[in-house]
Amino acid sequence: MTDLEELKRKRLEELQTKQQPDSEEAQMQQQIAQLELLVKGVLTKKALERYGNLKTAHPELAVQLLALLGQAIQSGQIKTVDDDALKNLLMRLQPKKHKFKMIRK
Repeated sequence: MTDLEELKRKRLEELQTKQQPDSEEAQMQQQIAQLELLVKGVLTKKALERYGNLKTAHPELAVQLLALLGQAIQSGQIKTVDDDALKNLLMRLQPKKHKFKMIRK
């Protein structure tokens, strides 16, 4: 019986360690969620829809946008963000694309 109890205890410990998320990752997710709540309060309906699409397609860019908007909101620079303002911010965050000209001979 002691062997069986020992196995049960080890298995329970394994399950508990697997269920506990990494603390740094959990903190990061919590901070992102808090920023998201703050930012969603100032977005218009169209801007909120665009943010949702961005979050689905490009999550890294969405986090960068959240950080930028969060700082601006906390410093009092922004009261509301409409779709056009969100587009402009996204254009600034994305790297410039180089245009290539091909010459055929």
